[in-house]
Amino acid sequence: MKCYIMVVKIEARREESPRVQEILSRFGCYIRARLGLHETRDVCSDEGVLILQLDGDVSEMEKLEAALNEMDHVKAKLVVLD
Repeated sequence: MKCYIMVVKIEARREESPRVQEILSRFGCYIRARLGLHETRDVCSDEGVLILQLDGDVSEMEKLEAALNEMDHVKAKLVVLD
């Protein structure tokens, strides 16, 4: 059984979060779990990381990755573990 994980780095979190959320909602049926991380010590960081566990149609996962990578301050990478 394969495990599909997507790691998303957001470099301008406050600016890009609404659009990232819209994209994630559009592909929500393929997201099993979501973990968001950002620094909160002393300041709310403008940089963050999302870790998504995905399931379903791999072509849709690739579309999600492409949609996120179209954004200027967002980098996404799909990782497949056997």
